[in-house]
Amino acid sequence: MPKDPAKPATILDVAARAGVSKSAASLALRGTGYVSAAKREAVLAAAAELGYRPNAAARAMGSARSGTVGVILDDLRNPWFVPAVEGLSEGLHEAGLRPLLGDWRLEGAALAERFLELRVEALVLVGTLDGAESALPALPPVPVVQVGAAQAQVPGAAAVTNDDGEGARRVVRHLAALGHRRIAHLAARGTAVGEARLAGFADECARLGVASVTVEAGLTEEAGRRAALALLGSGAREDTPRGDADRPTAVFAVNDMAALGALSAAEELGLRIPADLSLAGYDDTPAARLRAVGLTSVDNASREAGRVAARMLADRIARPGLAPETVLLEPELKARSSTAAPGTP
Repeated sequence: MPKDPAKPATILDVAARAGVSKSAASLALRGTGYVSAAKREAVLAAAAELGYRPNAAARAMGSARSGTVGVILDDLRNPWFVPAVEGLSEGLHEAGLRPLLGDWRLEGAALAERFLELRVEALVLVGTLDGAESALPALPPVPVVQVGAAQAQVPGAAAVTNDDGEGARRVVRHLAALGHRRIAHLAARGTAVGEARLAGFADECARLGVASVTVEAGLTEEAGRRAALALLGSGAREDTPRGDADRPTAVFAVNDMAALGALSAAEELGLRIPADLSLAGYDDTPAARLRAVGLTSVDNASREAGRVAARMLADRIARPGLAPETVLLEPELKARSSTAAPGTP
């Protein structure tokens, strides 16, 4: 019976076309075991002619290893994830592993279940996943590493991130060294990175005797814009008018996205960056490095965090039962044109 062209070719179709057994066709395609050169050539030719693609999931069912790792991102829209996933992918490739990506924001805990059904060897959680503590409390015993969170959300998991508190302190020291004595922070309370960066900001302002104000914003560009408009336009609170004399001379946003929102707010209010207002962010995303933006930011070593996570994961796959650990990478301040001494023309 001729093969139905609407259905994908199977290993049985390839074997029949090549005139060999299913096991011989499988060995020839995998390059393992003994198969004569003539049979191997016949199988490869048949596979090419039929457009055969191996079924990775089915192959994994018959193997002790799948060679895949499920990578769950907090929000695929966040540009911080680009270098982090790049470093992670490079590290996994060196370890002979392949990543499967998914967006927690869209699928939640069902995504982890789907990955486990595909027999992934481990999971990587990138960012802080909303509700993960309750949604993922009873994962099967696969290694889990969390990237970009100061504390792992899954019991027994390892974590790798930058020292957010120290990064925030470096921003304050940089602004204070430029002469800024009134600094505002656009915060993201309720998030792990937001709380850590807020704590570092507050501690360093107090240590240096710098006047500070904190305004709740969030991690998005629009949240940063709204918070900055409230802060710079009519005050940190609606019932507290803020004149030019009381307006902060510098703003440190919880991340680059919020900082870009603050940049838009400053433009709407007719404030020049950095002549009227210095602006700094965090994460050193590609947008921050654009010459037209020139945003002072903190490089949180996200690419290196991804590579470290891959090594930690490979170790845990090879040696199950390794104790949980948290690795803190040193952040680095990247000073650019968005920060300068107060009143710089």
